[in-house]
Amino acid sequence: MDNKILEIFIPGPAGRLEAKYYKSKKSTSPIALVLQPHPQYGGTMNNKVVVDTFHTFMENDFSVCRVNFRGVGKSDGEFDNGQGELADAAAALDWLERENFDNSQCWVSGFSFGSLIAMQLLMRRPEINRFIAISPQPNVYDFSFLSPCPTSGLMVYGKKDELVPVENINELNKRLSDQKGIKVEFQSIPEANHFFSKNETSLVKFLDKYIKKETALY
Repeated sequence: MDNKILEIFIPGPAGRLEAKYYKSKKSTSPIALVLQPHPQYGGTMNNKVVVDTFHTFMENDFSVCRVNFRGVGKSDGEFDNGQGELADAAAALDWLERENFDNSQCWVSGFSFGSLIAMQLLMRRPEINRFIAISPQPNVYDFSFLSPCPTSGLMVYGKKDELVPVENINELNKRLSDQKGIKVEFQSIPEANHFFSKNETSLVKFLDKYIKKETALY
């Protein structure tokens, strides 16, 4: 399968965005955009969690794209404290939709800082049907903009996350579970830290199960 993953460059608001792209042979396949962790802490689209998420979508016959935010890898520009990265994600989703205009579903996923950008993008793009937020950081970033959260999704976190107290995750869970008409599933992985070191297999298993369940009707 790896030989079908293309290195591409997407026109972005600050110049070219480096990306990896896999296109399903089926024109009506769902699409997914996968977003990287924080660029100033070594985050890139080649992060292990991002790559594992990308491959899980790929193996479920999605057309899927992962992208380096501005200033990362071969992408033009420089870090813009979230605002520019949100614009980059929007440009990547525009490109992905143009390439797959008959898609049956639109998903967005992000890891750590990328989960914040994914959720902000979700609020601006009504065509997004589902989301996966991996290791969100409600203790660092304000997620109160999810009021209401417009669509159902999955939040996955490690019970031993050294960067996010579990109380903050529980508060976010309570706020989202009180909302009507959507279902946000919170899945903890008992032995996992923020980066899912040595727990990648468990993470992939939960991602795969959720993706299969939520695409079964399409």
